[in-house]
Amino acid sequence: MAPLLLGKLLVHRTPAGILAGRIVEAEAYLGPHHPTPDPAAHSHRGPTPRNEVLFGPPGHAYVYSIYGRYFCMNVNCEPEGMAGGVLFRALDPVAGIPQMARNRGLSANAPHPAIASGPGRLCEALGLTRARHNGLDLLDPASPLQLRDDGFSVSEVCVTERIGIRQAADLPLRFALPGHGCVSGRKSLTGNCVSLV
Repeated sequence: MAPLLLGKLLVHRTPAGILAGRIVEAEAYLGPHHPTPDPAAHSHRGPTPRNEVLFGPPGHAYVYSIYGRYFCMNVNCEPEGMAGGVLFRALDPVAGIPQMARNRGLSANAPHPAIASGPGRLCEALGLTRARHNGLDLLDPASPLQLRDDGFSVSEVCVTERIGIRQAADLPLRFALPGHGCVSGRKSLTGNCVSLV
């Protein structure tokens, strides 16, 4: 699912208006059922009160805290009980951009790559927290947080090793739009680019 989520929109309806960005980078984490062990996955040791959303029905937001200060968000993508998820790593802002920048403590006209490049920045820009958004159904039209498809076409993705983790970092489970300025980490992606058409 991770490469198929590239180009889709992540949309948050807020009192300040619609905040939205196009997904330009995502990273897969394998459930404990998968034959390839993935100790970096939050589901690796099975269900806990923290990760129970990952073991629920697919299409729901799994929001968690890192370093006690920032939030990151996954969507669970496996059948109930399987717990595979995709971390949203970077967005290209497309709606509510001045508010997204302000949420990050930036000027309203900050450059796009500064706003939501990186999983913590992404959540901060959209105003996402565990308390308010964990467990929301991203496919429910009534949800304040949604995944949407506006027909944007992605013909090629870059596949690389995951970044920002220590365990199982060598698995080629990071996917990004080649050459996109909003991708997190090094902008020169060193991986295989594959066609989706």
